[in-house]
Amino acid sequence: MNCKDGTFSMAAQIFELLNLLDNQGYAASLDVFHGSSLGQHFRHILDFYKSIIKGNHLGHIDYSDRERSTQVEIDIAYAKNAIDHVIKAIKDLDEQKPILVKADFSHHVKEDRPMVESSIGRELMFAYDHALHHLAMIKIGIRTSLPGIQINEALGVAPATLKYRNDKITPK
Repeated sequence: MNCKDGTFSMAAQIFELLNLLDNQGYAASLDVFHGSSLGQHFRHILDFYKSIIKGNHLGHIDYSDRERSTQVEIDIAYAKNAIDHVIKAIKDLDEQKPILVKADFSHHVKEDRPMVESSIGRELMFAYDHALHHLAMIKIGIRTSLPGIQINEALGVAPATLKYRNDKITPK
């Protein structure tokens, strides 16, 4: 599996989860998230993938310069459509392509932000790991606020952790 395949796998997990939700639960402010919603977490995941696509055209990625679409946060159908567009764009990316990433270590507006060398594949890997952690938080949000929804236990769990758990159950 390559980094693009990892992205497609992540998208499949997100679609599976979105199919379990309705717009009301998706957009509701959750106490466990200090007022944020499931939709905001999904939007945040999507923004990182969109930053890679945008950066591919610009020659550098800036994860701080995100779209932050409020429509994605409240409308599951819109979110699914946005994910479809991201998947189509990622299919055309060259994982080996070098790319610069604009780092952001401070909240000071005028502070210089260094550029770090990377590749499209490495950034897809980063976005996958980032999405995985947000899916773990989303799972917590669903369990605490929408307990009637049954979700896959593997959701939000790293592949290495799943392999480790499986090896413990079925030793070699």
